[in-house]
Amino acid sequence: MVAQPGGSPGPRQREGSRTAGPGSGLHLWRQTEAARAALRRRYWATVPARLRLLRAATVLLTVALAVLLLVAGLAALGTWSSVADRDAPRTTSAADLNLALNDMDAQAANILLSSGDAGKGRLQTPYTKAVGFYGDARREIGHDLRTLAVAAQGSPTDEKTVESLTDDFAEYQELIGRALENDGHRGGKTAALADYRRATDLLRSQLLPAARTLVSSNNAAFDAEYASARSALSAQLAIVLVLGVLLLAVLGLLQWYLARRFRRILTPGVLAATVCTLLAVVLGSQMLSASADHLRVARHDAFDSVVALSRARAIAFDANADESRYLLDPQRRGQYEESFLTKSQQLYGLKGATLSTYDSELAATWQAYEADHHDLRFTGEFRRELDNITFPGERAAAEKTVDTYAVYQRDDRKIRALLAAGKEQEAVEFCMGWEPGTSNAHFGAWMVALDKLTGINRSHFTSSVGAGRSAVSGLLPWAGGLLGAAALLTLLGLRPRLAEFR
Repeated sequence: MVAQPGGSPGPRQREGSRTAGPGSGLHLWRQTEAARAALRRRYWATVPARLRLLRAATVLLTVALAVLLLVAGLAALGTWSSVADRDAPRTTSAADLNLALNDMDAQAANILLSSGDAGKGRLQTPYTKAVGFYGDARREIGHDLRTLAVAAQGSPTDEKTVESLTDDFAEYQELIGRALENDGHRGGKTAALADYRRATDLLRSQLLPAARTLVSSNNAAFDAEYASARSALSAQLAIVLVLGVLLLAVLGLLQWYLARRFRRILTPGVLAATVCTLLAVVLGSQMLSASADHLRVARHDAFDSVVALSRARAIAFDANADESRYLLDPQRRGQYEESFLTKSQQLYGLKGATLSTYDSELAATWQAYEADHHDLRFTGEFRRELDNITFPGERAAAEKTVDTYAVYQRDDRKIRALLAAGKEQEAVEFCMGWEPGTSNAHFGAWMVALDKLTGINRSHFTSSVGAGRSAVSGLLPWAGGLLGAAALLTLLGLRPRLAEFR
């Protein structure tokens, strides 16, 4: 075969040149445009394609909204379980521990103060009551420590605190036990008092600060979970509204397209789906907003007061113990007098007040408050409660609590006056007596008023938890069912229209 002149390409090479020529780009462009046209005809350009696309968008948005509501509802139920079964109980257990420790030490002082000398000269009623209350407090402490040990799992700091508390409480019990044993011996009051001093020093330096730390840490953990849950509910509500509006817009577009293309004013299936969607969005939004509202009431309106009042009760028992310590231990009377004033200031704070001026300043500031509930010239736990009055009957109960507190404060001054006048036995009998008009009787009336006030807030906390759970369990099934109905009605409503093109 003769070679091509000049080394020109053979037939196979010329064919390749034609393929790569100027016409090949046009050919590829035409193929691409044809593919695009086919996709448009399949997914949008034709009536069936448009109906299928709108149907798919409706179903996808419906499923997304249903899944979001389900996840949000389950999360809300989980939050309520945490609030009711973990966060609140461990905070109140820490507060109860603080109170029981104070009560146990107070009753130990009362036992030593009323026991006489190995039973001789014993004040029988105060002694019997003190022994009973002492046993109750000790059992309560054991229960609270077990509860807090379980609650502390997962928190190294709290676990260490509870462990330290348990060890220190064992040592405290040993010291109190020795004090009571020595007190049972004739002439053993001096040795008993020495042991009691070591026990109460351990209580004040180790046990009570650790208990208060647990109250603060558990309450802070509860508050952090509350803030997180409220934030999540707000975000979920916003997303529900956005998805709901999008779904209603797609259903509206579908209804408009059917009316325009098929000359139908309304398509019953799509109209019913729109109504179901609207109701589902309303119910879902109501579920989330109601959960947030009930959570706010449970945490801030109710439980904030429960915590403040629980602290107040623990401080009250400690102050009452300081009176018994004051009478029991002459060498430390100045220390216990100052401690009593400090606790009084923690309850109802009056700047610059001393024991000699406290009663008059309390009366003046309280009278100003009764004339104008916005005139709050005092601080402390009672001020926290009065700043958070929310529920019916709460203000009257709070005012009753402060009134009975003022009576108890006046009794304290009478005890100190009797002692200063050399009437020590009368001071002891007035401090520890339970007959009407005595200090313990007035302290009991104060605690009854305080417990009633706390009970109002506990009751509303419990009812808010129940209402929050009911909002989810009652509304979530309806919202989910309506969204399922909306998807089904959309499919059924479009089926006759699509059948026309088969």
